[in-house]
Amino acid sequence: MTQFITKSHYNLSAHYEFLGVQLDAISIPELNSLIAKSIEQNQKWIIANHNLHSLYLYHHDPKMRAFYAKADYTHIDGMPLVIFGKLLGYPLQRNQRVTYVDWVQPLMAEAARQGWRIFYLGSKPGVAECGARILRQKFPGLQIACTHGYIDIRKDSQDNLTTLATIEAYQPHILMVGMGMPRQEHWISENLESIHANSILPSGACIDYIAGAVPTPPRWMGRIGLEWLYRLVSEPKRLWKRYLLEPWFVATLFLREILNT
Repeated sequence: MTQFITKSHYNLSAHYEFLGVQLDAISIPELNSLIAKSIEQNQKWIIANHNLHSLYLYHHDPKMRAFYAKADYTHIDGMPLVIFGKLLGYPLQRNQRVTYVDWVQPLMAEAARQGWRIFYLGSKPGVAECGARILRQKFPGLQIACTHGYIDIRKDSQDNLTTLATIEAYQPHILMVGMGMPRQEHWISENLESIHANSILPSGACIDYIAGAVPTPPRWMGRIGLEWLYRLVSEPKRLWKRYLLEPWFVATLFLREILNT
């Protein structure tokens, strides 16, 4: 039976609080190390992430605040947060911004080496299977199972109970939930007691990128903080509010914090 252990048991490179949220400055190798520790110690950890969109949701959605209260670690997924942090005087580094586009393949490589079982819940029917097949071909020996995320996520629905039973039968070390924000965080929070995995990762569209269902932003754009522009141009109807309106709210949080320092 897995159980929670507080993150104070393990030292991270840095833990910060700004813009009203708590953040852990963790690189990709450190994230893989955290997952290894959760498995070695047979613990159950939520390894969450924050970007501008989640920051906006956190301040407007009580369920999101409840989710992050349960998270054991929250890494930075968004170069603007690194920039805001540096402007506030925190020594954040570029490699401490980790997005799943960059992390998913190193994670799969490590899982294949270590024999970790991964279960992916999310994406449209057929997309997750395609992504998993590509990953198995690229990383021989990788153990990954999946099911799509187009289910009735009400806790007692037959869809949800069947999904939980499927995950339980596979006994994954790592559970990745790619339903998009805030749906994936709500699902994790509401079903946490029924989930038996060592590391639980809200992972957005990472398998959609692998499967080619969503175009992957050029990595140079991610490094300079312009990945949002590529995504906005690729999916304007879905993402215009996220990238054109929500950042203004986050900017007010930043200005308020600057004025109060």
